[in-house]
Amino acid sequence: MTAPGREGQTFGGESLLVRYVNFVKLPHTLFALPFALLGVLAASRVERVTARTVLLVVVAFSAARWAAMGFNRVADLRYDAANPRTRGRELPRGALSLAQAWGSIVMAALLFLAAAALLNPLCLRLGPLALAWVLAYSLAKRFTWWPHLWLGLSLAIAPVGGYLAVTGRWSHPAWLLLAVTLAVATWVAGFDIFYALPDAGFDRAHGLRSAVVRLGESRAILLAKVLHGLTIPALALFGWGAGFGLWYVLGLVVAAGILLYEHRLVRPGDLSRLDAAFFTMNGVMSVTVFAFALVDRLAASA
Repeated sequence: MTAPGREGQTFGGESLLVRYVNFVKLPHTLFALPFALLGVLAASRVERVTARTVLLVVVAFSAARWAAMGFNRVADLRYDAANPRTRGRELPRGALSLAQAWGSIVMAALLFLAAAALLNPLCLRLGPLALAWVLAYSLAKRFTWWPHLWLGLSLAIAPVGGYLAVTGRWSHPAWLLLAVTLAVATWVAGFDIFYALPDAGFDRAHGLRSAVVRLGESRAILLAKVLHGLTIPALALFGWGAGFGLWYVLGLVVAAGILLYEHRLVRPGDLSRLDAAFFTMNGVMSVTVFAFALVDRLAASA
């Protein structure tokens, strides 16, 4: 029997560190961490931001993502072992034991809660709720056709959490954080639909649910286009409410171009360039929005 190949976007090597990094695909933290920091930037107009706060936000986000991704790997172990695309992951092939996996999940969850407690009382109170929500995503495809939206709302916690970490209170106006929630949720849900495309046959055969299984490939891709059509306007509304200026607007123009290019890469019946669309362009987009927002804030304070 041929040994399962190494999954894309992972590192070579078999050291314990590499196995853990690949277990949770740690580089994918890049997808949404910039949006957590975007929330910090928006809050900087309200309260002074310290290096300690930024560090705690990075730790909290990274730890929460580790716990959520690790739990996803444990929850999906039976399916990953049966799926040719995923059977080479660390748990199905025995590179990590369940005890090692659970140990890292528990440690990450405790680290997240500790970071939330060190930020402010509101983050401490909301921390367990946020953690429960992101962990529950791993079970969503058992009972809903729309797990992509659940994941989107999970990652949308990032900018809201970044803002609350600085201010310790909800935004004024109240719709500011709702706008960025909509932006990140639609962005993530759209690219997660892309991610589900190659597994449509497997998911259907094993009773798992997704928009692709429910709608079919063509209509699921159309839904991803609709969702991403909401992302940029929602980011624009957030930027206006947060007081960002021209540099931020330029960043949104670039981000819109990235999304358009992404949708040109993935077409019904042709998923050959899905890796480039999902892994590369989404990371580039989130970094782009944050980078232009940062330039905008630095220019405004100069």
